[in-house]
Amino acid sequence: MITWFARNPVAANLLMILILLLGANALNGKIPLEVFPSRQLDQIVVRIMYPGSTPRESEEGITIRVEEEIQDLEGIEEIKSGSGEGASVVSVEVADGYNTRDLMDDIKSRVDGISTFPEEAERPIISISARRHEVISTVIYGDRSEMQLRRIAEEVRDEISNLSGITQVSLDSSRDYELAIEVSEATLREYGLTLSQVAEAVNRGSIDLSAGNIRTLGADILVRTKGQAYNANDFRRIPIVTQSDGSRIELGDIATIRDGFEDNPVNMRFDGQQAVAVDIYRVGNQSSIEVADQVKRYIERKQSLLPEGVKLDYWRDRSNIVKARLQTLTNSAIQGGILVLLLLTLFLRPTVAFWVCAGIPVCFMGGFMLMPVLGVSLNIASLFAFILVLGIVVDDAIVTGENIYTHFNRGSDGLTAAIQGTREVAIPVTFGILTTVAAFVPLAMVEGRRAVLFEQIPYVVIPVLLFSLVESKLILPAHLRHLKPPSDDNWLSRLQQTIARGLERGIHRFYSPFLDKVLEFRYLTLALIVGFSLIVFAMVFSGWTKFLFFPRVQSELARATLVMPAGTPFAVTDKHIERITLAAQTLQDKYLDQATGKSIITHVLSTSGSGGSSASGHLGRVIFEIVPPEYRTLDITSSQLVREWRKLIGTIPGAESINYRAEIGRYSDPIDIRLMGDDLDQLKRLAGELKARLATYSQVFDIADSLSNGKQELQIKLKPEGELLGVNLVNIARQVRQAFFGFEIQRIQRGKDDVKVLVRYSAEERNSLETLDSMMIRTDQGVEVPFREVAELSSDRSPSSITRINRRRTVNVSADINKDSADLPAIMRDLNGFLEQRLVDYPSVSTSLEGEAKEQRDSFSGLFWGLLFVLFITYGLLAIPFRSYIQPFIVMSVIPFGVVGAIVGHWLMGMSLTIMSLMGMLALAGVVVNDSLVLVDYINRHRQMGESLHRTIRMAGVARFRPVLLTSLTTFAGLMPLIFEKSTQAQFLIPMAVSLGFGILFATLITLLVVPVNYLVLEDLIRLFGRQDEVATKRARQGTPSS
Repeated sequence: MITWFARNPVAANLLMILILLLGANALNGKIPLEVFPSRQLDQIVVRIMYPGSTPRESEEGITIRVEEEIQDLEGIEEIKSGSGEGASVVSVEVADGYNTRDLMDDIKSRVDGISTFPEEAERPIISISARRHEVISTVIYGDRSEMQLRRIAEEVRDEISNLSGITQVSLDSSRDYELAIEVSEATLREYGLTLSQVAEAVNRGSIDLSAGNIRTLGADILVRTKGQAYNANDFRRIPIVTQSDGSRIELGDIATIRDGFEDNPVNMRFDGQQAVAVDIYRVGNQSSIEVADQVKRYIERKQSLLPEGVKLDYWRDRSNIVKARLQTLTNSAIQGGILVLLLLTLFLRPTVAFWVCAGIPVCFMGGFMLMPVLGVSLNIASLFAFILVLGIVVDDAIVTGENIYTHFNRGSDGLTAAIQGTREVAIPVTFGILTTVAAFVPLAMVEGRRAVLFEQIPYVVIPVLLFSLVESKLILPAHLRHLKPPSDDNWLSRLQQTIARGLERGIHRFYSPFLDKVLEFRYLTLALIVGFSLIVFAMVFSGWTKFLFFPRVQSELARATLVMPAGTPFAVTDKHIERITLAAQTLQDKYLDQATGKSIITHVLSTSGSGGSSASGHLGRVIFEIVPPEYRTLDITSSQLVREWRKLIGTIPGAESINYRAEIGRYSDPIDIRLMGDDLDQLKRLAGELKARLATYSQVFDIADSLSNGKQELQIKLKPEGELLGVNLVNIARQVRQAFFGFEIQRIQRGKDDVKVLVRYSAEERNSLETLDSMMIRTDQGVEVPFREVAELSSDRSPSSITRINRRRTVNVSADINKDSADLPAIMRDLNGFLEQRLVDYPSVSTSLEGEAKEQRDSFSGLFWGLLFVLFITYGLLAIPFRSYIQPFIVMSVIPFGVVGAIVGHWLMGMSLTIMSLMGMLALAGVVVNDSLVLVDYINRHRQMGESLHRTIRMAGVARFRPVLLTSLTTFAGLMPLIFEKSTQAQFLIPMAVSLGFGILFATLITLLVVPVNYLVLEDLIRLFGRQDEVATKRARQGTPSS
C-alpha cells in the first residue's frame, strides 16, 4: 500500500480530497452547535396530579402505590419519587442494556392497572425525560399589567415559533389561565344552594353537544347544540335558578367570576420593570447560533410594532457563549497550528514542514466526518479535543517526514526516499499511534453525570489519530516524493539550513558527550531521577499539592435562590426578592466601565413566587448577567461580585436558605449526605444535628436540607355528634375541599390555552379560618349543620415535600465549601465519624455520601480500570513489534516520569490537581511512549545489523534527537494557547492540557537520557543473571554447591 500510493500520487490526492469533502459535508448542518454536550436521560417519569392534596396524602394515595406496583420490573436501576402539594412524581432510572421505551410500556401497563387511586387524582402521565437545550430568552417588559404583558408575550411566542428553523418556544415562570366562579356562603344560604348545585347548573348551561344528524333526501345534516361559555360574560348569563314567578337568577347575580390566572402569584421584573419571558430552545441538529440570530432579527423588526412603553429585549444568549468559545478555541487552534508549522519549518525543510502540517486539516476533516455517526456535537469539550490532538496528530507525520528527509539527504531520490523512509518507521509509528488511541479509550468508559463531557474527547481524538495513520502512510509519501535538493536562493531556506545545522552541531557538541557521561554513570543518573520523582509523588500524597475533584469555574451568570418556609405569604417573599434585587442594582451602578460608562452587569432579572423549576409563594430568585471575562475591563471576578452581593444582602429574616451561585459545570454539591429511613421525624432530627455540625466548619456555607419545615396543617376529626347525624369524614372533607380549594367543573380551549373552570368560595372567605368554623355541612338527608357542631380541628405540621429513593423516605443535607482553602477530605472524614456515633441512636436510618463524593467514586472507579486497561494494551502493543516480554518495560518506564512532569506543570501554573488533570495523565501514558518506541526500535534494528550495544545506543540518541524533540515541542506548542486561555468555559479543561503539555516536555528529557540508560541497565541485568547461571552450571558439574 505504501509503495503503491507513493508511486500513484493521483490516487493519494483523490483520497485526500475525498476526506476533505466528506468532512466539509458533515460540517454543513449535520453537526449541532452547543455550549456543552447534550446528555440523554434514560429516565421514565410518572406524573400524577392530585389537586388540593398534602404531601403525605400524595405519598400515601399515589406514590407508594405506584412504587409497589412497578418495583419488581426488570431493567429498573433506581426509583426516585417526590410527593408534594397537589402532585406526585415518580422517576425511574433505566439500567444499562435495557430499552427505555420497552420499560416505559411495562410501567404504563402496571400503572394503568391501579384502581385504588383517590377519586380526585387525575389521569397518570407517563413519559421519557427529555432535556431541552435553551438557546436564548426574550423578555417583554414595561409599565403594563400582567395580563397585557402576557398577551403580548403570547403573540411574540407564536410569531417566533413560526420562524424558519425554530420549533420549541415556551413562556417562562408564567401562571396558567383560570376562570374561577366564586360564591359566598351567605349567598348559597340565601338561595338554598350548594356549590355542587351551582356546578351542575353551570355544566347544563355551558356545553357544546352533538345531537346526531338528519338524513334528508338532499343530504345528511348535522345537528348540535352550541352553548359553551368561553369567557366571564358568557358564564355570567348562565341561568342557575328559575323562581316561581318565572324570573331567572343568573350566575352573575350570585357569583363573582374571575377570568384571569391561577391563584399562585408570580412576579417577574426585568431591570426593575414588570416582565414576561419567552424561552427559545434548539432541537436535533439545529444550530444555536442560527436560532439566536433568527430571534435577534425578529426583535429588531418587532420593536417598532409594540405598544408605547413596552420593550422587547433578549438575554441569557447562549449563542454568544458558543460563538465566543468557537472563536476562542479556533484562535487557539490557529495559533497552535502556526507554532507547529514554525517549529517544523525551522528544524526541517520548509517543504517537509508544509506537507506535514497539511495533514492536520485532512485528519481533522476525517474527525468531523465521523462526528455525526458517533453522535458528537460541536461543543466546548469536542473543540478542546481538536486542540488537544493538534500537536499529537503530527507526531507520526514528523517521524515519517523526518526519516524521508534523512534518506533524501543520504543521496536517495525523492521516490525511493519516500518509500524507504516510510516503510522503515511504519511499524513503530503505527504501534505508537495505537498506544495513544488505547490511552484515550478509558475516557469513554468513565461513569457518572460528567461522563457525557469526558466521552467527547476520545470520540474526537481517536478518529483523528486513525486518520493520521492514513495520511502519514498513504498521502504524505506521495507529496514528499517531489523533494528537491535544498536551495540557497531565498532567506528562508538559508535561515532553515542555518538552524538545522546549528541543531546538528548542538547535538554532537553537547548532547552526545553528555549522553556518554550519563551512560557511564547510569546507576547514579537513574537514582537521581527516581529520587526526584519520589519527592514529587510524596508532595502529592502528603496533601501539599491540593486536589479538587472539579474546579470552581466562574460563570457569566450570578444567581441568588431564596427559599422561605412553606406557607410564607407571597408578599413577604416578594419584599425579600426586592431587597436582593436592589443589592444587585447597587453593584450594577458601582462597577462601570470608565471608557464607555456601561456596567459590567448588563441585566438583572428577578422572579418572586417561582424558583425556576417549581412555583410557590415561598420561592424566589434573582439573576444578573455579567460581561465575559475576556471583554471585562474591570479587574473583578464573578466570585468577587457574588461575595460583595452576599454582604450587601446580609441575613434574610426567617429564610430557610438562600444560595448564591456563579459557576458552571456544577452538577452536584461538594457536600451532600443522604439520610434514608421510614420515620420522617427521625430523619428531620438527624438532619438538624448534621446541619448544626456543618455550621461548626468555618469554610462551609449555604447549608440546607431537602426537607422543609413545611406548612401548618389542620387535621379534621369527626365528633360523636356528627356520627349521630349521619355525617362522615369523606362527606366533610369533600365539602371543605370544594369550598376552599375549589373543584374543577370544566376545561375550555381558548386558542392554544387549556383553561380550568373552578367553583369555590369567595377569596375573602377562603382566606379566613372563621369561615371554616362557621361553614354549613350538608348531610346526605339534606340537613345543614355548622362545621363546629360535627367536627373539630387539630394542628400539625406538614412537610412541603417528601422524597423517596428506592421506596424509602430520604433527606439530603447539602452544603458548599470554599474550595480554595477548605480541606474537604478532612471535613468528610470528620463527618463520617460524627454520623457513625449518632446512628447508634437512629438504628433505622442509613446514610450515603452523594454529590461530588459519589461523582468522585464513580470517576475514580472508571479511572482505575482505565489505567489497568491502558497499561495492559500498551504493553501488548509494544511486546508484539519488539517480540520481547522485557523490552516493553524500557519504553513504559517513561510513563511515571511523564506524570511527574504533569505535576510539576501544575505547580508552575499555580493550579490544583483535578479530575481533568488525572484524565490528562491517563492519556499521557499512551502519548509519551511513542518517542521511546521509535528510539528502542532504532537500537534493535541496528543491533540486528551487528553493531555494538554501546555504539548503537549512542547512535540512537543522536539520530532520533530531532524527531523526538520536534514531536514533543509541537505537542506543547499546539496546547500552549489553550493552557494560557482566560475564557470562562475553557477553564475546567485547561488542567488536562497542562498534564499533557508539561508531561510530554518532561518525558522528552527522560526519553533522550533515561531510555538509553534503562536499555543498558537491562542488558547489565541480563548479563549478570546470565553469568550467575553459567557459574551455577559449572559448579553443579564440578559438584560444588553454589553460594
